[in-house]
Amino acid sequence: MREPAPPYVGESPHALWHVSENPAIERFEPHVSAAAQSTEPWVWAVDTRHLPFFWFPRQCPRATFWATSSTTQEDVELLFNASRVHAVEASWLQRIRSARVVAYELPGEGFAPHPDVGGYWLSAAPVQPLGLAELGDLLELHAGSGIELRIVPNLWPLWNRVIASTLEFSGIRLHNASPAP
Repeated sequence: MREPAPPYVGESPHALWHVSENPAIERFEPHVSAAAQSTEPWVWAVDTRHLPFFWFPRQCPRATFWATSSTTQEDVELLFNASRVHAVEASWLQRIRSARVVAYELPGEGFAPHPDVGGYWLSAAPVQPLGLAELGDLLELHAGSGIELRIVPNLWPLWNRVIASTLEFSGIRLHNASPAP
């Protein structure tokens, strides 16, 4: 299993979350995720440490990366002194600014860690959220957390460099990115 992303400024204690642009979900039903490699229906959650991966509109393509104990000094330079980096294409900036994104806190009972992907949790049973938090200004969340948000013209040159490096990474909704130059 991969090493977790590093802590961020203002990180709250461990909890499980589901992030959405829908503020009216009363119950999460297990479903087969289009992005998952499993055909099993699950309710998906992410832990607090990895919650910032989802400080974006749902369909926004993003690259996230950070150093681990096995990252080479040469690859650390891709971080430019940041502990973790999130990158998005400039064409998504207005949608990020205007998105209304909420985080549902979920109970830990009934969830198990994903067997292959650290920070993700799965439940085979329906889940009632414990509460709802409005995330607010997503750009401010990044700035206040100490997570560097890079705005790039196209994700692919950076993404290809990151995945060829010794950095740890997560790419989300990359199929929505602009075509590679």
